[in-house]
Amino acid sequence: MTTAIRETDGEIVRATREMYARLGDRAGFDAHLHPDVTIWESDQPGGLIGLADLDALRDRRTSEPAPPSGPLPVVEVRDPVVDRWEESAVVRYVLHAVAVDGESSFRVTDVLQRNGQEWLIVHHHAEQVGVPANAG
Repeated sequence: MTTAIRETDGEIVRATREMYARLGDRAGFDAHLHPDVTIWESDQPGGLIGLADLDALRDRRTSEPAPPSGPLPVVEVRDPVVDRWEESAVVRYVLHAVAVDGESSFRVTDVLQRNGQEWLIVHHHAEQVGVPANAG
């Protein structure tokens, strides 16, 4: 394996921010996910899930205990760190969300593979933390 290039900006960070800018647009958001993506979310039941299971998790989130009202949360990718090789990369960041019912932070790790000119997430891991967090 070649030596990793470490960066805190660049095409992978821009793609990650673009993905979250499409929050609420499932097709636009999912365009950043590999069709065979595996996912671990802190509020999901059971083990690894795939893209079809992600839709069920999203639907559950928006229906329990009551459908959300008001605007979508405003999310911000904070403190990104990318290790990139030729065709693969790992990006770690804090996803901070501000919603009508409060703030929350998630520690996120995404594993990506290059697909032509774009990077697609092949594994996503997000864990909610109790208070707003920093990656460092």
